[in-house]
Amino acid sequence: MPSSPSSSAQAAREALAVRLTHLRKDAGLSGKELSARCGWHPAKTTRIQKGGAAPADADIRAWCAACGADDQTEDLIATARAVDSMYMEWRRLHRNGMRKVQEDFSALHEKAAVCRVYASNGVPGFFQTPGYATALMRRITDFQGTPDDVADAVAARIARSRFLYEGNHRFVVLLEEWVLRSRIGDAEVMADQLAHLLSIMPLASVSLGVIPIVAPRVIWPLEAFYLFDDRHVVVETLTAEINVRQPREIADYAMAYRELGKMAVYGSGARQLIEAANAALG
Repeated sequence: MPSSPSSSAQAAREALAVRLTHLRKDAGLSGKELSARCGWHPAKTTRIQKGGAAPADADIRAWCAACGADDQTEDLIATARAVDSMYMEWRRLHRNGMRKVQEDFSALHEKAAVCRVYASNGVPGFFQTPGYATALMRRITDFQGTPDDVADAVAARIARSRFLYEGNHRFVVLLEEWVLRSRIGDAEVMADQLAHLLSIMPLASVSLGVIPIVAPRVIWPLEAFYLFDDRHVVVETLTAEINVRQPREIADYAMAYRELGKMAVYGSGARQLIEAANAALG
């Protein structure tokens, strides 16, 4: 497995840094000479060349102009923007509220025939009830200190559930058992959410497995991730959304998903764990 879910983003950032470094060397410029032409401190050039700082569009334009490589400017800007989209901080994504991100996720689901989800920290959005989604998104908004559009964001998230019933979409989900027992909202909210999980289990579009707390671990607990058609993985960390498109890393996540699935119980076994979690609400 990758050592970090942001490894593909860092690798892409470093590849961009190498391209910029080669431009400088091909132009016969030292780091100090390029910095002088660009009008910034040499330390900035060093950070960009080491992949420690993401260059802005204006930085790339200045870099290419200094190297006499204006013909490469637009391609490098496009590359830098693609790298930037790999690692997106939640506070940046939610700077105007959460609704837009929910709509973007709906677009991903609409395009995907099969979505495999490993949910280690909450019920996936397309399975959530309005009460559960409201309680969860309220806590996220409070934690991040971002604009409060919870009502609109919840509506956009719940609208995603239509893909359970429309088209030929498949949702193959693995839940850690503690997701069933972690109270998001009050007991009534959780009871409603658990009942909803039981109600959607028979759908032809749904495969739901639960990994028991007592199951011997073949794969250690991971951060939640969504695998769209073996072409795109979205990993959710505390601070950021990671978009993985590198084939080798996608293969690693697919392999991890298969191993996680070996620990899960399905059908009546999963139903019993959901019912037990409901009974434990008191």
